[in-house]
Amino acid sequence: MVVEGLTLTAVPAPTTDLEQARADLHASGIAVLRDALDVDALASVRAATYGAAADDRRLGRRVKFEPDSDDTNQRVWNLPSRGRVFLDLVEHPLALTFVRETIGWPALLSNISANITGPGGGEMVLHADQTYMPQPWSGVQGVNVLWCVDAFTDANGATRVVPGSHLLNRVPGPSDQDVPTLPLEAPAGAMVVMEGRVWHRTGNNRTVEETRAGIFAWYTPPIYLPQENWWLSPDPGIADSGSDNLLVLFGYRVGGFGRVNGVSPR
Repeated sequence: MVVEGLTLTAVPAPTTDLEQARADLHASGIAVLRDALDVDALASVRAATYGAAADDRRLGRRVKFEPDSDDTNQRVWNLPSRGRVFLDLVEHPLALTFVRETIGWPALLSNISANITGPGGGEMVLHADQTYMPQPWSGVQGVNVLWCVDAFTDANGATRVVPGSHLLNRVPGPSDQDVPTLPLEAPAGAMVVMEGRVWHRTGNNRTVEETRAGIFAWYTPPIYLPQENWWLSPDPGIADSGSDNLLVLFGYRVGGFGRVNGVSPR
């Protein structure tokens, strides 16, 4: 299928070179940074992710994304309240480097959740994360930072992307759902930066027994309402003892918008 104005490029190879990652992000809308988490950090993130997922299943919490009818795929919501390790990801220096360079500062953390797909897990609809923002887009209005808790492979349901689609500045419509997509393959511990205009969807997990987990942190400029209501959802300790970066990202320390009686809440 041919989409007018789209030149499909390859998915960038994982790299540790920041300049190469910046070039990849500009060209394709995607950058893959290998070894963003060391062995110990990855082990902590993985244990916390699967532990939170198990707790949700045991407690009968909502485990899937509302439009998704596939019970194999599980979402874990409100990760900032599920362990300090997730706050470390929110303000990870490498992540914030790309947030600042892509959408500027201050920025808001709109949402951070885990997406876990098991054997037989199906695909989502093709979409872009800044879908709810007015079109045509004048540029990038959000950036997704994906943490690979497990290795992302074509077989285990790696996110499927349309590199270069960020330059179309629009959402994929019904006639675009069959556009060719490519698996975003990356090793466990990698950090993927994907700007908000890139078309993508969860891949189909075709394995017999392999589970794939990823953590998606979505950041936007502070003019947009967050997907998660941070005034109600998170542990109150974030507001009381969060770092300067966290107070900004959760909307507790503000400039022009979100003031209380004319001043910043924190």
